[in-house]
Amino acid sequence: MGPAIDAGRVIADLRELDRLTGGEGGARRVAWGPAWREAREWFAERCAEIGLEPRRDAAANVRFRLEGEARPAVALGSHLDSVPAGGWLDGALGVVAGLGVLRAWAESGERPPRDLLLVDWADEEGARFGHSLLGSSAFEGSLDTAALAGLRDPEGVAIADALAENGVELDRMPEAGAWRDEVGAYLELHIEQGPVLEAESLPVAAVDGCAGIERSRLVFSGQPAHAGTTPMGSRRDALLAAAETALEVERIAGECGGMGTTGALDARPGIPTAVAGEAALAVDLRHGDRGELTAMKDSVGQVAREAAARRGCEVTAEPVWRIDPTVFDPSLVREVGQACRDAAGSDRVLTSGALHDAALVARVVPAAMIFVASRRGLSHAPEEDSSEPDLRLGIEAFGQAANRLVQREESP
Repeated sequence: MGPAIDAGRVIADLRELDRLTGGEGGARRVAWGPAWREAREWFAERCAEIGLEPRRDAAANVRFRLEGEARPAVALGSHLDSVPAGGWLDGALGVVAGLGVLRAWAESGERPPRDLLLVDWADEEGARFGHSLLGSSAFEGSLDTAALAGLRDPEGVAIADALAENGVELDRMPEAGAWRDEVGAYLELHIEQGPVLEAESLPVAAVDGCAGIERSRLVFSGQPAHAGTTPMGSRRDALLAAAETALEVERIAGECGGMGTTGALDARPGIPTAVAGEAALAVDLRHGDRGELTAMKDSVGQVAREAAARRGCEVTAEPVWRIDPTVFDPSLVREVGQACRDAAGSDRVLTSGALHDAALVARVVPAAMIFVASRRGLSHAPEEDSSEPDLRLGIEAFGQAANRLVQREESP
């Protein structure tokens, strides 16, 4: 089935990357910043050891090609960027394991039956500007540069300026789709970021798709007032209207069988001696069914208006980002499932509640994923981890799945 991936070497590379751009405080590879650039330089050096040269597209996605006997290529990848104080495996596992596959073929002396592409997608996390899957959306074709132009980070830096610091022109980012036809199939390895596999004592699972997401910013407008002289019944407290809505988001998500998170609340003037005249609430809604996701969004809008009205406030909803639920290619999911059975004895298939580049790539290229069990289901935190035995099995399953795809007689 092709040369075996060296899982121990992949894990050693991951630990080296962690030492370089992580540590006790967690990963600090936020996209467009210096640690992210340092990580990419390190990765390019690892790829150069087997003769691979980087090619960067208009959205800063970087790809490396190992020539095979036929095209289109089987692409492997994920992302090197992280959330602030993130984990050592999120994203990086898929990129470094992809290098492990190409390295196995390069060092075997054999030419793979099909080209292999290794991809490091730019800004998957959206940690700085709130737009997740930035590079892969440019590749896939849905990136709206006009909507993107208004985004600023918490320090007030415009996204166009941050991109320019990294050699990216905002208006030209959609040109990243120019190499879409080079890819016949896409495979991604990732940690689960949830507790299911650990709870079931399973090391790995095939992934059949990703939940849809509706992300918005609810801005409540009331009246700033003195905390000591304004009667309780006369207040137009925007923060309390936002807080009521946050609790309703939790209820709605539970009743719909989805996920609802209000992970950020910013109140102004933001001092203890004043009633908040404005409050901005970040809302993230997720569901595997498009209709249910729409119903969740509508319900949240309704409860936000009701909470605002009760407190003499107004509310406006500002869309931040959305994606429909994604179903991965059934034939690729079957190939991945067989690799998981062969390498780790797991028949489990999961639907991902987290975002991944594969969710957008799957719109234009057949795609599938493999998950590795996460300890305590933790991710986006310094405590993120997976046991080394589980990592080895996941990496080996990934290597086997990649070899199955690259050796299929028909074009992936």
